[in-house]
Amino acid sequence: MRVIMNSFIWQRGRASLVETEKFQIKAPDVFFLKPGQLHFWQFTAIPKGFVLMFKEAYIDPIKEGRLLQQIQQLGDLTRISDWKDPFVGPILADVLHSAQEPTPQQETLIKGYLSVLLAKIALQLRTGTQSGVEQPLCDRFLGLLATQHPPLHRVAAYAALLQTSPQNLNQACKKKTGSTASEHISAQLVLEAKRVILHTDQNINQIADYFSFNDASYFVKFFKKHTGETPHQYRARYFGDQ
Repeated sequence: MRVIMNSFIWQRGRASLVETEKFQIKAPDVFFLKPGQLHFWQFTAIPKGFVLMFKEAYIDPIKEGRLLQQIQQLGDLTRISDWKDPFVGPILADVLHSAQEPTPQQETLIKGYLSVLLAKIALQLRTGTQSGVEQPLCDRFLGLLATQHPPLHRVAAYAALLQTSPQNLNQACKKKTGSTASEHISAQLVLEAKRVILHTDQNINQIADYFSFNDASYFVKFFKKHTGETPHQYRARYFGDQ
């Protein structure tokens, strides 16, 4: 995922176009662009602000799951307008300073600032004017999936929580992401299983029980189907035979 965040000082005649939606820029604005989104900026003067870009590979889904969840929960958010939080500018300035002054803790600092910034965005969405806009169905599902520990197995269970049908949920996800809700559930189960395998000393029976598989053999088959190796092989690849 690539997220671009801009904070501008407003002046007449400045505008942005994201896909087919036109925005008049007023400071301080923050924009979020995702891979493949077309955008165009039109300015009558050089803008002041920050651009923060990173690729999906920058976030380790195993070790930095919480940060990944924060990004996923942005959903279809494109803009927060007139955001006057006094700490956002200094946070972005500190990110810039950390990027320009390499230290052994550079990546830790930048990701820490990013997590704080995303937390502030989430708070703004809950309390600001943007909170009155309902998120698309697939985004609500992905947000729920990222926070449900352990994940539920069935599309119908999530559809019930979202007050829709499994068919509608699958179609909404397929249209938006190219993957069905069922495929997203499987991917999340595998991701969280990897975390438990690597970060706990639970045996395979305990892990299968935690993720509500009927028996350990079914969990092993599920994990191997999606990763190409058994849970034991996956753990041994990192820690050797134990």
